[in-house]
Amino acid sequence: MLSVEIADTPALRERGLMFRHRLPDDRGMLFLYETAHPVAMWMKNTYIPLDMVFLRADGTVAEVKTGTVPQSLDVIQSAEPVKAVLELGSGGAQKLGLEPGTLVRHPFFGNAD
Repeated sequence: MLSVEIADTPALRERGLMFRHRLPDDRGMLFLYETAHPVAMWMKNTYIPLDMVFLRADGTVAEVKTGTVPQSLDVIQSAEPVKAVLELGSGGAQKLGLEPGTLVRHPFFGNAD
C-alpha cells in the first residue's frame, strides 16, 4: 500500500513535491484533474528524482516516465489525455509493478475496494 498526498487545486499542483529533499518509499503525491487532458510537468525546484505515472480516468496506467532529473526544466508530458499523475521516488514505479495497463485503485477513480 502507498500513502499519497493529494494535489487537487491549482496551487497544490503547482507546488507539487518542490523543495523536498526526500520522499519515503511508501509515499507519493497524486495530482488530480477535473477533466482528462494532456498533462505537462517539469522538475524545477524539485530536488529528488521521481517517477511520474500518468493515469487514465479509469485508473489504468497510460505510461510511466522514470528517473526524472532533479531541477530540470525539460517538459515531461503525457502522450494521451490523463486524469491524474502519481509521483513516486525514482524506482518506485518498478517496485510497485506499475506499467502501462496496470490498474491503480483510489476513490477518485471510483474503483477503490
